[in-house]
Amino acid sequence: MSAADDTGAEMSAVDRPEKPALRLTLLGVGAMNSPRYAPAGLLAEYRGARVAIDGGPGGEPAGRLDAWLVTDEHAELIRQLRGLAAAHGLVPRASDFSRAGLRLAARPVVHTSHPTFGYLIEAAGRRVVWAPEFVEFPSWAAGADLMFADAAGWVRPIRFAHGAGGHAAALAVAEQARAQRIGHLVFAHIGRPTIRAFEAGQTPPFGEFGADGVSYVLTPADGSGT
Repeated sequence: MSAADDTGAEMSAVDRPEKPALRLTLLGVGAMNSPRYAPAGLLAEYRGARVAIDGGPGGEPAGRLDAWLVTDEHAELIRQLRGLAAAHGLVPRASDFSRAGLRLAARPVVHTSHPTFGYLIEAAGRRVVWAPEFVEFPSWAAGADLMFADAAGWVRPIRFAHGAGGHAAALAVAEQARAQRIGHLVFAHIGRPTIRAFEAGQTPPFGEFGADGVSYVLTPADGSGT
């Protein structure tokens, strides 16, 4: 699958009426203080429901929102996120969401000393994972059609002081994602080591680098999305 391409089988409107698709737009793909990218964030849209996850200054969505979710309620950007969400009449929080056939479930990840989460996004019979920060590959992501994942490190993981967690290395994430049958992998929390690797022409063995503003469209799986 490539950005803005459908993951389902191609068919014409003559074959059957058009069904709603799940659209996921990267608000940003940067790790903290990225010199190149906006803060990592995602906008999920399905049947009129619109939910933002994470993001920050320069990585905020336009238009109406039904919820603004976060993976870490104690993140470095949480104050700025509260201000951005307040402009939409919302409070950013780590929680579940369900409306109009779009479901987002907060699932725990191993990242730091306090509770942090990723999200399992389900709509149109598709399963998508938003997990931009983790030091251990989340087992609940297995078999997802699409996964947005951590790439703060490249060859080696980034470890926090006193064993408090850290970030996985992109090369390890790529191998684990392939082993866990992830359909399509997009690195969406890109740190400086990965930027240097990208600039040197290196590529992961599986998956691709995300980019600010790029959308991924997933058509309904057979028998769903009606």
